[in-house]
Amino acid sequence: MSDPRITVKIRKMNERVRWQEQSIVARAIDQTKIILDDGVADNPEFSFLVAGDSGTGNHRGHNPQRQVAELMLSERESCRFLLHTGDVVYLVGSSEYYLQNFINPYREFIVGGEQPSRIAYDRMVFNFPFLPVPGNHDYYDLPIVYGILSATALPLRRLLGSKLDLDVGWHGSDRGNTYAKAFLDYLKAHKLPGELDRHLDARYTASTSTGRCIRYQPGRFTRLPNRYYTFRSGGIDFFALDSNTFNEPLPIPKTKQGDIRRQNLELDRQKLEQEKLALLEMCDRLNPQIPEEAEQLDDLAAKLEQVDEILIDIDKQLSPDKTATDVEQLEWLKRRLIDSWRDSEVRGRVIYLHHPPYVTEATKWNQAQTLAVRLRLREVLDGVADAVGEAARGRPLVDLVLTGHAHCLEYLRTGDTGHGDSGINWIVCGGSGHSLRRQRPEGSVLQEASSPEAYRSAREGGRSQKGDRGIAESLLFVGRSGQGSHKRRPYSCLRIDVLGGCPPKFRIRPLVVERFEGKWQDISIEPFVI
Repeated sequence: MSDPRITVKIRKMNERVRWQEQSIVARAIDQTKIILDDGVADNPEFSFLVAGDSGTGNHRGHNPQRQVAELMLSERESCRFLLHTGDVVYLVGSSEYYLQNFINPYREFIVGGEQPSRIAYDRMVFNFPFLPVPGNHDYYDLPIVYGILSATALPLRRLLGSKLDLDVGWHGSDRGNTYAKAFLDYLKAHKLPGELDRHLDARYTASTSTGRCIRYQPGRFTRLPNRYYTFRSGGIDFFALDSNTFNEPLPIPKTKQGDIRRQNLELDRQKLEQEKLALLEMCDRLNPQIPEEAEQLDDLAAKLEQVDEILIDIDKQLSPDKTATDVEQLEWLKRRLIDSWRDSEVRGRVIYLHHPPYVTEATKWNQAQTLAVRLRLREVLDGVADAVGEAARGRPLVDLVLTGHAHCLEYLRTGDTGHGDSGINWIVCGGSGHSLRRQRPEGSVLQEASSPEAYRSAREGGRSQKGDRGIAESLLFVGRSGQGSHKRRPYSCLRIDVLGGCPPKFRIRPLVVERFEGKWQDISIEPFVI
């Protein structure tokens, strides 16, 4: 897999939505806002669903994503919308896999879903509000060399595919183009004279304090205006972010310590490449027709993907895009949060994005990208804290942050971090279909260096340092556990009930279905209120 540079992601997505072109500016259109025109009264008490990291295939005859979709279907009638925290289609966001990995498992949420094979990925209309953010796999592409090898070594590719059941076709996402065509208002397609103007006048008809915006109408028009956006429901402002464009690790300094760090990363990379070869050799010795060995192949495929993710994280550290931070999006978030705090009609704020700033899942908790997202969100929230001052009255600046990326369900809460992200509730909802992960052996309390200098050193080195202090604690973790034939795989999504009052309370209801010893069973987890 290859991950496009952040500057490329931003430029290509802007082209697809014709970001701030003359016709759009002339109409005072806000390309980052939607109005839910769903025929539902805007009640302060409402419920919504959350899923993430779901876009997987059949797992050799059983389909975790479909099991989770059925859990959500049972809750749909009493919920207003569904938030998706990213990674809609694995492994490389390819249009070839939208039917199998998205349209078919979510068919009841899509107009015409009774005949899913007739639905084109770029013509989907949702009959229930489906509001995603892009994940890293929704941006991934295949290296050019893979495409050449795929064409010249088809028998080998078929053998590998039959062994590992990988959701990889002939091409990738085209730098997020498939996601854009599937979910965004793809204005680039309106090329004929006057066509764009007519479309804008027909679809951007909602009037708001920041200008005209898209009217999101289930069953009729369900496109999003941009890769990041905001909407309001029941007095709660929701902010959807594209974290793929502000997750670049900080450059490794050109110091002696930095040189050691680079050498260690190069060594780690070599070890991971060797591990990858060993895993592939193990796959070659297993028979997918034998149930026990098929389970092992699923586990090996998951490990291979973990290795690839760590390799991408290392590559980002060794070759950072030095001009990559998506300043425009982060400034937009800061301004909109400040405006939200100054609006007397708003009683709460929810952010959702793909990459979690806080998580204890074993493969993500100390990745450079995780720390980078934490740093950049902190900078935004610090700016918000400076602007709103006493208006927050001791409340967290954001009531709830929902993320994915880590393949688990986890609830964490930050303590006093010394920054604007103190006291926030964080929920990772990334266990809705793809391979599940375990919690880290280091425990449930996340630590951080106690001084700015030590924190900077820890970010550069990626490891805990002496004198660290606890800043966040995991209060619930639902992920892979057990060994061998007793391995437990609990797949999950959420129903969240927003309660009345200011500040609002949120009743979190985990919905979990577990695969254990070849069978599915529902798992009961007590709801909790935050």
